[in-house]
Amino acid sequence: MSKLAFVFPGQGSQEVGMGKDLIKNYKEAIELFDEANIALKDEGFDLKKLCLEGSKEELTKTINAQPAVLVISIILYKLLQKNNINPDVVAGHSLGEYSALVVASSIEFKEAIRLVRKRGQYMQTATPFGTGSMAAIISLQKDKVEELIKKVSKFGTIEVANYNSPYQIVVSGKNKVIEKLLVLGEEEEEINIIPLKVSAPFHSSLMRKAKENLASYIKNVNIQDPQIPVICNVTADYVKTKEEIKNALIEQVTHPIKWVEIIKKMNSEGINYFIEVGPGDVLKKLIKQILPKAKVYNVSDSESLEKLIRKFNG
Repeated sequence: MSKLAFVFPGQGSQEVGMGKDLIKNYKEAIELFDEANIALKDEGFDLKKLCLEGSKEELTKTINAQPAVLVISIILYKLLQKNNINPDVVAGHSLGEYSALVVASSIEFKEAIRLVRKRGQYMQTATPFGTGSMAAIISLQKDKVEELIKKVSKFGTIEVANYNSPYQIVVSGKNKVIEKLLVLGEEEEEINIIPLKVSAPFHSSLMRKAKENLASYIKNVNIQDPQIPVICNVTADYVKTKEEIKNALIEQVTHPIKWVEIIKKMNSEGINYFIEVGPGDVLKKLIKQILPKAKVYNVSDSESLEKLIRKFNG
């Protein structure tokens, strides 16, 4: 078998009720939810209750969604590990990079839960509510996207936030600029632009305040050199030391996610099997767009987990 990569989803993959079947079927899920709640006890925040019973509105808030997605991703990873399914390399999309670093033993789980809760808080408050947003540009080449951005940039800040696949590039910017972009898309039939339901213009220079706050907080976070290879979002290359990891996490807040480059780099080094570990299947779809011939699986609940275990372990 070719080498295997685990990839971890970011914010937007959360859904109310996620983890319910995992808690029902695996003690590891209960233990990790309990650990997460202990980590967040000073905030009086019940992550398990939020995931299982919370409203969609509450779970979608950046400050809540980030620890929620991370805990589900790590539960599923632990269950794969228990069944001797282990990655040769890991990466995560935006928030998912923190899950990847937990798997690589760079950040302890409890520390990561606290860290992404803070990250969510900083990102949520970096810009006044309603002043910035994001949009996905579908099936348009990179150079054409750059032309579009240039056309509307005279109205204010707009930047590429995610290079998700050959068919999807996400941009962040001021609301008025995103609105101009959407109008431009309507005027030209071949351009398909979808506004995203997010509360802020993530992965852009508009997140500068969040970057500064995270840089200050992360100074006191215990981060270790990774024990398995990790490819980071900012450079689409390996981070090999704790100093490189801290810098990558800080820079990631204001820099675009180079997902296409990450997947192509893995593939060039012999990775042809990918498992998306966490809620949803967004990354599975993106990877199939980048590498149509790759073997891509997603593990998001008990059913998909057991199916994958049977496939890999016979």
